[in-house]
Formats: sequence, C-alpha cells, structure tokens
Amino acid sequence: MDSKDLSLAPLTQDGPKSEAPGGRTGKDWSCWLVVASLVGAFGSSFLYGYNLSVVNAPTPYIKAFYSEVWERRYGHPIDPDTLTLLWSVTVSIFAIGGLVGTVIVKMLGKALGRKSTLLINNVFGISAALLMAFSLLAGAFEMLILGRFIMGVDGGIALSALPMYLNEISPKEIRGALGQMTAIFICTGVFAGQLLGLPELLGKESTWPYLFGVIVVPAVVQLAVLPFLPESPHYLLLEKNDETGAVKAFQTFLGKADVSREVDEALAESRVQRNLRLVPVLELLRAPAVRWQIITVGVTMACYQLCGLNAIWFYTNSIFGNAGIAQEKIPYITLSTGGIETLASIFSGLVIERLGRRVLLIGGFGLMALFFGILTAALTLQDRAPWVPYLSIVCILAAIASFCSGPGGIPFILTGEFFQQSQRPAAFMIAGTVNWLSNFAVGLLFPYIQKSLDSYCFVVFAAICVAGALYFYFVLPETKNRTHAEISQAFARRNKVQAPEEKPGPATDDKKENGTAST
Repeated sequence: MDSKDLSLAPLTQDGPKSEAPGGRTGKDWSCWLVVASLVGAFGSSFLYGYNLSVVNAPTPYIKAFYSEVWERRYGHPIDPDTLTLLWSVTVSIFAIGGLVGTVIVKMLGKALGRKSTLLINNVFGISAALLMAFSLLAGAFEMLILGRFIMGVDGGIALSALPMYLNEISPKEIRGALGQMTAIFICTGVFAGQLLGLPELLGKESTWPYLFGVIVVPAVVQLAVLPFLPESPHYLLLEKNDETGAVKAFQTFLGKADVSREVDEALAESRVQRNLRLVPVLELLRAPAVRWQIITVGVTMACYQLCGLNAIWFYTNSIFGNAGIAQEKIPYITLSTGGIETLASIFSGLVIERLGRRVLLIGGFGLMALFFGILTAALTLQDRAPWVPYLSIVCILAAIASFCSGPGGIPFILTGEFFQQSQRPAAFMIAGTVNWLSNFAVGLLFPYIQKSLDSYCFVVFAAICVAGALYFYFVLPETKNRTHAEISQAFARRNKVQAPEEKPGPATDDKKENGTAST
C-alpha cells in the first residue's frame, strides 16, 4: 500500500491509521463532504441554536401579547404568576418537543435513512414557523406555544440524525472536526437569533412574528440541496445491503473513483456485526459491554444542558438587567455573546484533532466553574463599584467561550464514536432523552431558581461543571483518531468484560501488511 492510499482515509471507524511515513495525512476534505456538512447543519443544528435565542429579544412584546389576549378573552388582567408560568411553558415546551423528536428518530432513521430523515424533518420546521409567525395575526398565543413544541420535535430529530449522518460520511481522521459542524451551526444560529432580534431589525413590537417566520429559510435551503447528495454509505451498505449505492456514496464523499478499499473495510465491519439487528434501547441499557459508555454519554449530555449555558441563552436580557446593565445597551451586549460562541466553536473545530476530546471537555467545564464563581461574586457586589457590572459581562462571555470551545459540540461526537452501527440509533435516543429532559428542566426551573437564589443561582451551575470535569478526568478515555474497537478496549476493564477484538478481513490484513495493526 503506498502513501497515496493512506492519504485518503476510510469512512468507517475501523480503518488504518491516518499517516504514513513520508506521506500525506488523511485529512482531505472533498467538495461534497463540505457541502453535505454545511447544508445538513444549516437546516438542522442552526435552527436548534436559532430557537434557543430567538425568544429572548421579543420577550416583553410576547408577554404583552399574552396579557392582551388573556384580558380580551376573560375580561380581567392576567395574574403575574400565571404570566410567568405561561412564559416558562413557552420556553421549556421546546424541550418536550425535542424529547418527542428523539423518541421517533430511531424509527425514521431505520425506515428512511439519515439523509431522508433530515429532509422529512423540514416539514416540522416549516409547520412550526408558520404557526408562530401567524400567532399574533390570529390572536392565539396557543399557536406560538404549539409552534415551539413542533420546533422542538424538529430539533430532537435534527440533533440525532445530523451527528449520525456526519459521523458515517466522514473519515475518522477528520471525524471530530466534521462533527463540530453541529456545534458551530448551533452557535451561529444563536448569533443569528440575537442579530435579527435587534430593535433596528426584527426585534420590534410590530415585527417580532417575522423572527419566527425566518425559520422557513434554512428549511427550504436544505430541501433544495440535500436531495442531490448521497445517503450515508454505512447505512446503505450495512443496513440496506446496497453495495452499488454505497460505492457511489463513497466515491462522491471521497472525491475519487477507486473506493474498493473503503468498501472492503465497511464490509469487514459488517462481518463483525453479522446477524446483528438494530439494538433496542432496553437491550442496549442492559448490555454489560457498553455500560460505562452509556453512563458517560448520559453524564456528558446532562452536563451539556445543566451547566448553565441554556439559562444564559434563554434569559440573557434578564440576567444582564439584574447585573445593572442599562436596558438600551442589553441587545448589543447580548449580540456579543453570540459572536463569542461562534468564534469559540470554530476554534474548537480547528484544534479538536490536535488536543482531543478529553482535554477540551475537562478544560471547558473547569473554566466554566471558575467564571461562574467570579460571576456570582460580581453579581453580589454589583453596587459596590461602577465597573463591577462589566465584570459580570466579561464572566458571562468567558463562560460562553469555555463552553463552546469544548463541551458545546463534543457530546454529539462521543455518542457516535462510542457505539457500533447497530447500537448507534438507540444510543442517540438515550443521549437525546437525557439532553432534552435536562433542557426542559433548565428552561422551566431557572426563573424560579433565579428568584429564590438571586445572585447565587450560578453556584448551582458551577457545582455541576466541577462534577462533570471530575467525572471526565477519572472515566473518559481519549477517542481522537481511534477506532470503535480501540475505544471499546479502553472501556473494557471498567465494564468488566473481555476487550473486543477486530475480526480479520481485508482492512485488518492491510493494517498488518503495513505494520499498523492496533495494539
């Protein structure tokens, strides 16, 4: 095997190492691989991020709309506690929809494939956009709440189907970088929601419904472009037994005609999984060989949501207001958080294959705990000096940068890396369930936590970040540039099972010939 062969890394997880002496590294990005990741993320994770932040700027106008509708219907003003409850439901029902989307994504992925699931998902996005955009005109706040729920279904499907698709079309040498597209577009969506929410754009009383109507644009773009891209070659070969279609998909994503080696390696994975069906969720939960992988995914997803970033995204304006920032300055300071998120996620995508997943997770959560501690002190002492409120802003921006540079995207990558093809849909369902239940808890409970603990509310999030960092330090192995078998071996002692071995096949034979067999 020559260096040219090694410069084009396989799309499967169980392929040879990425470098050859004197040769190029296997980190070539083909045009169609880039297009698939950009279009897939724009119509999926971008919308998730956008819907995290879009409710922030028009909050006073939406609450006024709720009050007006209530008084018109019932003949008396709405009780403040009822209004708080309605608003909390509006924010948090997005997560309930996400949980529903997570539950149905396995069924859709099995029947339709990864790409077709993403395409069908746009029906939910467009329906939700129309409901929310016309809620003011119809005078029905229920339309806005229902739209948020349906948009959550869209997000639940997207955050499972998109990482699976990206994981299965990417060579393992750039699997982490490509997987970070999910996080980059979440942060870009958050930034877009903040930007369009400025008073000079759509953040006015007369135009706030258009903030929700904009959701149609990414959905239409994905509907227009994604049909021309191939399905996941792993799905075609391992689940549909469509070798011809898989060969064409490999050729498109790798940008070369001879993909026999990649097909052989995928078939080797198929031999390992011979006679295996898609594993049900309950069976996966009971499997000793993946016990700690499941626990780690659950902890990662719980920390991802409970670390406090969603509280900042949902309630940025009120947090800055409580920090003493002038009301007219808040939208522009909020916009800076979106810019920081986007830059930090891009930075993470650039360094993840150098530093690895473990370092970025531990470092990200550790720094978040530090900045939340300083933020608590700043909020407590904000009346002592005129510069203290600005220290609060710095701490929030630093916490956001710490999150997006590591914990913001890695949970989705780890879920794809820990599990083999037959286990992956069930694993994403478990991860998504933890993700969305935690999201719902933060969205619903944070206003009450903030009211009860006041400036000490971020101590809770700091404690969660410390706990997460300690767990990853003691439990999480590095998965960078490692095959599924190697990752399973790293967990084998903790799971108290025999370490799995790769079955011999064309791919492993090539490894031995070149002295690159896994140890």
